Amino acid sequence: MIEGYDLSEVLQYIDPAVLGYQDWVNVGMALKEEGHTAAEWEAWSRQDTKRYHKGECIRKWNSFNGAADPVTGGTIVQMAKDHGWLPERDTGYELEWDGIIKKDAGMIVDKNWLESREITAPDAWDPREQLITYLETLFDSTECVGYVTRSFEKDGKHMPTKGLFDRTAGKLIQELHRAKDIRDVIGDYDQRAGAWIRINPLDGKDVKTENVTEFRYVLVESDMMEIEEQNAVIRELELPVACLVHSGGKSLHAVVRVDAADYKEYKNRVDYLYHICGKNGLKIDTQNRNPSRLSRMPGIVRNGNKQFLVDTNIGKASWKEWQEWIESINDDLPDPESLVDVWENLPELSPPLIENILRQGHKMLVAGPSKAGKSYALIELCCAIAEGRSWLGWQCTKGKIMYVNLELDRASCLRRFKDVYTALGWMPDTLGNIDIWNLRGKSIPMDKLAPKLIRRAARKNYIAVVIDPIYKVITGDENSADQMANFCNQFDKVCTELGCAVVYCHHHSKGSQGGKRSMDRASGSGVFARDPDALLDLIELDLTEDLLKQQEDRAVCDACIDFLNRHFEDWEDDVSQDTLCSRAQMEAYCKKKLTGGQYNTLEALMRAAKKKVQEQTAWRIEGTLREFPKFAPVNLWFEHPVHRVDDVGVLRDIQPDAERPAWQKAVENRRKQAENNRIRKRNIFEIEFSNIEMEGREVSAQELSEKLDSNPRELLSWLGDSKRQKKELKKDFEKYTGEDGKSYIRRKRE
Repeated sequence: MIEGYDLSEVLQYIDPAVLGYQDWVNVGMALKEEGHTAAEWEAWSRQDTKRYHKGECIRKWNSFNGAADPVTGGTIVQMAKDHGWLPERDTGYELEWDGIIKKDAGMIVDKNWLESREITAPDAWDPREQLITYLETLFDSTECVGYVTRSFEKDGKHMPTKGLFDRTAGKLIQELHRAKDIRDVIGDYDQRAGAWIRINPLDGKDVKTENVTEFRYVLVESDMMEIEEQNAVIRELELPVACLVHSGGKSLHAVVRVDAADYKEYKNRVDYLYHICGKNGLKIDTQNRNPSRLSRMPGIVRNGNKQFLVDTNIGKASWKEWQEWIESINDDLPDPESLVDVWENLPELSPPLIENILRQGHKMLVAGPSKAGKSYALIELCCAIAEGRSWLGWQCTKGKIMYVNLELDRASCLRRFKDVYTALGWMPDTLGNIDIWNLRGKSIPMDKLAPKLIRRAARKNYIAVVIDPIYKVITGDENSADQMANFCNQFDKVCTELGCAVVYCHHHSKGSQGGKRSMDRASGSGVFARDPDALLDLIELDLTEDLLKQQEDRAVCDACIDFLNRHFEDWEDDVSQDTLCSRAQMEAYCKKKLTGGQYNTLEALMRAAKKKVQEQTAWRIEGTLREFPKFAPVNLWFEHPVHRVDDVGVLRDIQPDAERPAWQKAVENRRKQAENNRIRKRNIFEIEFSNIEMEGREVSAQELSEKLDSNPRELLSWLGDSKRQKKELKKDFEKYTGEDGKSYIRRKRE
């Protein structure tokens, strides 16, 4: 025993054929270290028929003389886990006076109440009819059947040869009906050894696994209890047995339906079946896993004992029906409880993780399109929880958190955390509260990741785990409701096992999001949005030119104020409140107040401020909450690398592009088109004017109008005071009358 596990049982979940040489040796060393025998190692190793050599295990075993750092049974346990084995959790509990002792998961048979079921060999029997019934039950008429009647002695035992494998079930049945004796069809056999038959159909070419055409049956056999007990357990378990055969020795051979689609599914179902059998006393030889396994042929005499058909088609009708029955009996669902019992003593609610948004132990999805900064938002959340600060306006509980990084390389991920701390202006006082699990290039499906995550986080006392992003670990078709329900259940496992919240992000579906509710924007099945306890959805706001100009002006004013505060005292006494809010007046004041060098420095700061405004994007968070009342939409600026709440309210009245009415879009499109035309005409004017100017001539209105496909009167009106004036041109150019009395255009002098 190691860690509460039976290594002999755990070992059956590891196929020696898939291990490298060193891993195989490590299994042997671990078994010896834990007090097991060489015979156990050899019996397990024998499953690898290609590499197994008799006596090799004993020789290696004798060379294991111990080490300062020995290989222990934990190595075997970990190997089994890596191969998909999930140990049953035994949390233990104190049994009260009126408590109930619960049956272990997988336990069906109560050995204290098991009644043996006697089996009597038939006095009068027809061997031919025995085999006919067997063949008709297991095979279609066109399927090839493998069987063995010849044997050889090895270590005092009769061992079967390869036998025959090219005759169909229909042909055998036809010949058996015509024959007087079973041996007329299958040939003579050694009555000391008996005869064998393969449990699954073959392709008629050989008897290897690759020659099996249908993975329909598996052999269940155990000689570790009396035959009567075997019979009772098989029937008590309601195994979907197609044929139950007495071996003529000390065991029953149950040919059990598994109905697998392929070899992979066959192995999984056999592992499950053998596990249930083992829990109930049927310790099965692992060699029986082979889909081309030989079983005892009914209608044969062996050492004076009959190999006979005990029964057919007993237990559940199919694998699916049996598995559902097993799981229904052994579910771990709680019993219903009466409300009257808890009315006066209701359980405590889980404490909040994010105030008015999410409780500890619950799930939250953050959804949004690309470039919304979802990963940065989740990193901000990690920092806020670690420091016990506010996140996007919501207070967070302070505690330990794990960030599972599936997308970024390690260096980029770590730098992002530092960048976020710096941009937020926070001191990293409790960095020890943040653990990062970098899995880029190593991500696995969520159903495989969940147990590994739980194992690593079990004793860390995290109050939250962040998984970013989930598309890297999605199992199955994200548009399939049942597959995504199973996928989302993995988050529940993490929440339940660790007692912490799980936060994850996902992208929006393709196409326009206009008219959709927040819960309908996430890509894939609606399960995504309806499963979490909280959904935060980000949608981009379309910024108008006027708003961007307003933000630029504000940024420039802030840059001026900050610069003046750092270099002068009491400068605000010189300006009015209106001046502080006016970009033009602040620039004029600074130009007058500062030296040339100081103003040049300020100009660089103002350019940087304007660039930052041009790079920022605006977003709105809408939410769907299960535990808390709906909140008013939150408007944000994404100023890389952090999000900032719009405290001023300038984004309040902006509608997402997709949600604006058609007439509004049309008006704005016309406005944008007009602006683009003005810019284009301004550029053409500048180019044609410069071309003439570079030739060293005065630029006449006549010549320039011809270049612009206009006329002199219209051109001059652009620089005049009429309604046709173009401010962007008049700002830099002016008209004048030359000595020849003609109209000319020149640049304004500064």
